[in-house]
Amino acid sequence: MHDPQRRRFVQQAVVSAAATTLPRWAWSNPVSVATDPFALGVASGDPVADGVVLWTRLALADQPALMQSAHTVRWEVAHDARFAQIVQKGEATALPLLGHSVHVELRGLAPGRWYHYRFLWGGAASPVGRTRTAPAAGDLPATLRLGFASCQRWEHGHYAAWRHLAADAPDLVLFLGDYIYEYATPKSTADLARTHSLRHASTLADYRDRYALHKSDPALQAAHAAAPWAVIWDDHEVQNDYAAGAGRGDAAQFLELRVAAWQAFYENMPLRAAALGAPAAESRWDALQLFRSLRWGRLAHIHLLDSRQHRHGQACRAPHTASAGAVRAADCAELADPTRTLLGAAQERWLQAQLADAAANATAAPSATRWSVLAQQTQFSPRRYPSGLTPTDGWDGYPAARTRLLQALAQHPPRNTVLLGGDIHQNYVCRVHAQPGQPESPVLASEFCGTSVSSRSGTTQDKVDAIARHNPHVLLARCDQRGYGLADITPQRWTTTLRVVDDPMQAGSAVSTQARFVVEDQRPGPQRA
Repeated sequence: MHDPQRRRFVQQAVVSAAATTLPRWAWSNPVSVATDPFALGVASGDPVADGVVLWTRLALADQPALMQSAHTVRWEVAHDARFAQIVQKGEATALPLLGHSVHVELRGLAPGRWYHYRFLWGGAASPVGRTRTAPAAGDLPATLRLGFASCQRWEHGHYAAWRHLAADAPDLVLFLGDYIYEYATPKSTADLARTHSLRHASTLADYRDRYALHKSDPALQAAHAAAPWAVIWDDHEVQNDYAAGAGRGDAAQFLELRVAAWQAFYENMPLRAAALGAPAAESRWDALQLFRSLRWGRLAHIHLLDSRQHRHGQACRAPHTASAGAVRAADCAELADPTRTLLGAAQERWLQAQLADAAANATAAPSATRWSVLAQQTQFSPRRYPSGLTPTDGWDGYPAARTRLLQALAQHPPRNTVLLGGDIHQNYVCRVHAQPGQPESPVLASEFCGTSVSSRSGTTQDKVDAIARHNPHVLLARCDQRGYGLADITPQRWTTTLRVVDDPMQAGSAVSTQARFVVEDQRPGPQRA
């Protein structure tokens, strides 16, 4: 695991594969892998003004003779879905070392336009995906439709939300964590939408199988093929409530598990090779560079944050326990430690510099970025419980870190700031105040923390209502429906529509609008539309 020579070999192989492309399933599933090597679908991600990442993964688990070999995959990018007007084409290498995944980093495309793409291997062709580039740096596009979603436990529901999000035709999808869940199917299956036969994930093969399971869902495949995504992780891609290098059970075994989980995450997401980290790192899978920014011309600057990899452990959590839980502040002095961080010191400095740059440009009208977006895993605003307990896994468990970010927003205010989150399986809409818990303090930003795609909330609406009454900055709090968020962004306003499925137990469920909120340019704080 800690062999630098192996690390350099893998890095060189990834870079080499990308360079050539430039100018066991353990369950029954409806597609025969033997006849469809592209049964896991296609995806694209992290668009820039002249390019985007294309992704696929060859599904070869039922063909052992092919599993140990590298394979050359062809790719094509075209203006049209029939590929009569091909713009670029090339080859990429699907390495067994990377689970036969393919990451093609396109450059040289035109800014601000849509493309079609596909992969070819042998006599097979992948589904056709649709992707796009970001607008040119100096452009101010009239609109951006942004989808955001998180938390899609397989057993808890079907992915009707993804089918509807694809139909909503987003320009970009932000996935905010918990793409997979590490659990085996519960023994009692009476109240589950569906089951699987995979064991609790602990090895690289286990995690690869888990991604293959989720990616076998046609609605999720359709959402990936509909638009580029930008992805970040949370805890269940590895283990519930893990914190940096600390998890449940034996410490050394957990680090081995984390290495496997992080590798599988990279293999199965449309990420750039830059995510592999600096060459000086001891082992490539001991760190992934996930916090990053994407620009959408002068309309939006999206900062994707990583609150798992660099954090301190949860306050007053017993070592190697199953979950973080909640504490009483009076009984947990560690909670108030001013040095504790959720993002890590380096990421905090990076984000503060990004915000300072946005603030400096905010006063220069011709070049000002309208919307600064902080896309992260969970709810940022406080949730003070009537019981007096403080949950320790999210921002409430790291109050000093939240204060530092609020101070950065106050000292270097971007023109408009919106925070997006997930994790809690509930829809929360909040005003973000300069002083948490003090509603008379200035409003610095707006927050939309979205519900889950399928994962259950584990609470009741009565309890959520009681929390909302205890927190005057909370404008909406709902726990009873699954779905996604849709943000329609213009230079003048941000409109968030919270979309919820009628019945997550049904793959064909209809969808409706739970609520809609508007943020006006240079008027922080959501208002119900």
